[in-house]
Amino acid sequence: YTFYNHLQVLEKGFKRGIALSTGSFLVYETYRLISRFAEVHASFKVEEVIEQADYLYGSGETEKLYRLLVQHKNSEDAELLWRLARASRDLAQLSSTSTEEKKQLVYEALEYAKKALEKNESNFAAHKWYAICISDVGDYEGIKAKIANAFVIKEHFQKAIELNPKDATSIHLMGIWCYSFAEMPWCQRKIAAVLFATPPTSTYKEALRYFHMAEEADPNFYSKNLLFLGKTYLKLNNKKMALLWLSKAKDYPAHTEEDKQVQKEALELLNSI
Repeated sequence: YTFYNHLQVLEKGFKRGIALSTGSFLVYETYRLISRFAEVHASFKVEEVIEQADYLYGSGETEKLYRLLVQHKNSEDAELLWRLARASRDLAQLSSTSTEEKKQLVYEALEYAKKALEKNESNFAAHKWYAICISDVGDYEGIKAKIANAFVIKEHFQKAIELNPKDATSIHLMGIWCYSFAEMPWCQRKIAAVLFATPPTSTYKEALRYFHMAEEADPNFYSKNLLFLGKTYLKLNNKKMALLWLSKAKDYPAHTEEDKQVQKEALELLNSI
């Protein structure tokens, strides 16, 4: 056994080491490429589902939309999850949905919205739909829970507005929150004062500010915002401005069942002035 033999053994070992290292590197690179491809593929798939979902939502296909999105209820994507929360809520609102199913869907919607928020706290729509879904659940949990939830609802609407100041819907819903507490009946105010040291409060002026902000963000975007501008001006005894906004609400093209209800209420209020 000579020094030369020793070198040959070392050389063979070195070559084998390189071969193993190269092999390991290739395995690692292949794994990395497959993982990256899977991520890209999953990303494309999510985008595809969202595109289909938005089309169905725009077409008013509530049941089809829910069936599409509920297949992805275990998704990690906040954009997909808040859309599922919205679809669950919309399905709950249908007149064809039974009382039992409605309750189940309302609680489901809250879970999906909560999950969307957990996945991405910077998603304004996740905050908005979380607030909406908590409000819906309050209808099943009594006055104490409803008042307690009001603080959370306000916080998430405000966060949604902070994250996206141009989202007229979030601003409008903050206006509805203010309007609801401004017109809270005396008996409910007394209950709230007993249950909480500082119960939620607001004014019609504050509500009006949000309704105008929503209109500035997206003019004529929603018949109900026009209606509530009129109703709030009535509460503030400004009949001239009330007439202006109620007339706009009455003349708003009725695309949905809600638009028809808005037209009806606006007309009744105009006739009462």
